[in-house]
Amino acid sequence: MGLFRRRRPRPPDGGASRAQRREEVDEARRHLEDFVRTRVGVEAYLEPATMFIPPTVLLVATSGEWTRRRIVNPGIVRRLAEGLRVPVYDVQLVGYPQRMRDWNAKVKRGHVPPVTGTRPEDLPPLTTDGDSDGR
Repeated sequence: MGLFRRRRPRPPDGGASRAQRREEVDEARRHLEDFVRTRVGVEAYLEPATMFIPPTVLLVATSGEWTRRRIVNPGIVRRLAEGLRVPVYDVQLVGYPQRMRDWNAKVKRGHVPPVTGTRPEDLPPLTTDGDSDGR
């Protein structure tokens, strides 16, 4: 009957297959590598998981331009950052950089075109079902 059997917790990625998780990690890696190679002075900030959003990494350039991506495991970002020679910070310990806030203020005033796909609502779903737009 199994009334007292423990239910296995659902994985944070919604039960995506191994291939789907691998593709998501590879896509995020490509995006992060491209951001680092096309901007100057990029730093990575690890953001913890919340009840509704998995862990994310925030990359901030010297200009204040930034991008955010979901990550499955913070260790992946640390290894990638080491290879790209990008410093990694825990946002809970150091906070968000002022240059990012300045960039956001410029965007809000209309002096800089907004960066798309960086708010948590704009991030693609954790499971790739073909509807993702590849951000």
